[in-house]
Amino acid sequence: MIISDDDSKKNTPKNGESNIQKLPPKSKARAKDLEAVSNEFDETYEKTIRPKSFNEYIGQTSLKETLKISIEAAKRRNVPLDHLLFYGPPGLGKTTLAGIIAEEYGVDIKITSAPALERPRDIIGILMSLKGGEILFIDEIHRLNKVAEEILYPAMEDFSLDLTTGKSQTVKTMRVPVQKFTLIGATTKAGALSGPLRDRFGIIHRLEFYKPEELQQIVKRSAKILNVEIDENGALEIALRSRATPRIANRLIKRASDYAIVKGDGKITKEIANLALNNLNIDDFGLDNTDRALLKLIIEKYSGGPVGIETLAVALGEDIRTIEDVYEPYLLQSGLLMRTLRGRTVTKSAYKHLGYDIPGNFNNGQLGLFE
Repeated sequence: MIISDDDSKKNTPKNGESNIQKLPPKSKARAKDLEAVSNEFDETYEKTIRPKSFNEYIGQTSLKETLKISIEAAKRRNVPLDHLLFYGPPGLGKTTLAGIIAEEYGVDIKITSAPALERPRDIIGILMSLKGGEILFIDEIHRLNKVAEEILYPAMEDFSLDLTTGKSQTVKTMRVPVQKFTLIGATTKAGALSGPLRDRFGIIHRLEFYKPEELQQIVKRSAKILNVEIDENGALEIALRSRATPRIANRLIKRASDYAIVKGDGKITKEIANLALNNLNIDDFGLDNTDRALLKLIIEKYSGGPVGIETLAVALGEDIRTIEDVYEPYLLQSGLLMRTLRGRTVTKSAYKHLGYDIPGNFNNGQLGLFE
């Protein structure tokens, strides 16, 4: 279909206006009101949903105690906190923890992500702008390019930058000091970090999946922020289907609250939670359509496995990284999937959960080598 320049100009909003401008006057006003209310609600919810202190932060008990001691020791020594590295599956609260550490330590925090630091001047500019004691948080730090990583080394160790000036034979190197700071890195792939970078972190912690009772507390707290009534059974039902992940629990509570308002009396009960989650195709294990499709593919097409990750990615139409970072961690943790030297294979629990008969030659989640 060919669109002329005139047609394009007619259909393109002017001066950053949205397509709301095409609506009739009354509908336009209504749409603007809804858009403003929605944006304000989302912004307020995101600001309030994140805990601001260790007392509000639910779960990761041993990690919290360790961090409290480290922060208190740094305060008494009057020195910046050691550089920290948090790793683990997405949605467990790495960014939230960084904000809490800054709040507890009483300093500002600058947040960025590794893919945004493409050029050397990006990371240099951030490091030069840091004030004494401030925290720099870099998400997905394993994706830092080599140049940015090399710049970080002297900054983390000696609080200085090695820069060059001039061209060709007139090139000179100079060391520029930067304010003392604390780097907090977060990654879903600790193994993808280079050894020299990983070794420069003084505190390294893995965030664990959450227990149902912890998620139940998180759901109740989020419901209170949303100003939605919820009972214990409703909160537990959402917690059990949240894949042991707070981020998912907070997303599901919003959807359940919608159903409570439209289909119920405004209160989230177990029945309302079941209705909402079933309509979202989230089963009792917290699996969605893609999770079940992955397991069914291995069972139906590859006799339970093993099968390579590249084959799975092509068959599912998903990126390899998405499968490894989003779907596999919970499937592995819940005992539905196994990684072997020859590929991925499902377990007996996966057969039972999806309603398949377990093959007679099935042994400990793997078929025999020559079967």
